[in-house]
Amino acid sequence: MLAGKEVVVGVCGGIAAYKAAELVRLFRRSRAEVHVVMTRSATEFITPLTFQTLTGNPVHTELFNLIQEREIGHISLADRADLFVIAPATANVIGKVAGGIADDLLTTTLMATRAPVLFAPAMNVNMYENPLYRRNQQLLAQHGYHFIAPVVGELACGWEGAGKLPDPADIFEEALKLLTPQDLAGETVLVTAGPTREEIDPVRYITNRSSGKMGYAIARAARLRGARVTLVSGPTCLPVPRGVELVRVGSAVEMREAVLPRADGAGIIFKAAAVADYRPTVRASQKLKKGKDDLSRIELERNPDILAELGRLPGGRVLVGFAAETDELEANATAKLSAKNLDLIVANDVTREDVGFDVDTNEVRLFFADGRRLDLAKMSKFELAGELLDQALALKKQKTGTAQ
Repeated sequence: MLAGKEVVVGVCGGIAAYKAAELVRLFRRSRAEVHVVMTRSATEFITPLTFQTLTGNPVHTELFNLIQEREIGHISLADRADLFVIAPATANVIGKVAGGIADDLLTTTLMATRAPVLFAPAMNVNMYENPLYRRNQQLLAQHGYHFIAPVVGELACGWEGAGKLPDPADIFEEALKLLTPQDLAGETVLVTAGPTREEIDPVRYITNRSSGKMGYAIARAARLRGARVTLVSGPTCLPVPRGVELVRVGSAVEMREAVLPRADGAGIIFKAAAVADYRPTVRASQKLKKGKDDLSRIELERNPDILAELGRLPGGRVLVGFAAETDELEANATAKLSAKNLDLIVANDVTREDVGFDVDTNEVRLFFADGRRLDLAKMSKFELAGELLDQALALKKQKTGTAQ
């Protein structure tokens, strides 16, 4: 995701400094080039060798150690960085930057850089709530610096409240957003994901193999690109994408009740959920017991067709459907595209083990309402989410007359 990007991680002195190692690992796993700047106090909590091992680059600790600068190409970190992330960020460093003080390597590079800066504060709750600290944070925010709020919990000092460093994965997500073009800013995206469960009795239900991974990937990618995202999800075990409004549902009827009222405010809708076509006509109030005879029949009735209802709604939104097929993929997908009045349908062959259900990759064919067709090679579902958002955004621009 971050290949070719230069990220500078600033580490300040605090007990949470050890968590910065995990943050660095996340950046490296995404193929970013990472440089670490440590304050002198930070080296009391974690060694520079740890970060040098993780990054493969020298760790910068001294303002006047020019040898380290020569080793990275005579280019200052302030100029080459695409992003600065300060984690943990102490009240001291935040206060110095707010006051225009640059008396060590970290504050000097922060004052000199034009790259986005993300602070992840970590401190005692009373320090965090101190009016002087709040003033400093507000001042920096007004000047374009970014902050991720600390977590409320038990602090190392024994107090409880706001002040814990956020999970490194959450810091990474905020950093990734700052490095992502905000081409969906101002757009509202509605995504459905996962299966539905149609109850037979209090302990049994009818469902399908959908994992929800595709829908969750779309929701995450849309949020990173600046959209306001609502994710209506059937039962899954997936972590909720940061910054996304999650609406949990169980049955198809519950999903319909959650989706339709939210459709009016959405400019783009991805209907990635695998909604059960049928539900038991009668739900038993007690668990059905085994008897001498086999239970040979459960009467079923049709569930509401949410996608078809969305396709009949007026408005200039873009509606994207999905077709998981086992045979005659093109015929079935194009028939659904027409019948549901979709702008785009995403079709895949779920008989393949390496794409589709329960895996992190997919390979799809896109069919458009104007007759176009596009085959996409096998890729991760997150990468595919980006491709689908590109197509949906282009369709939205065509509908609104803003296409370039």
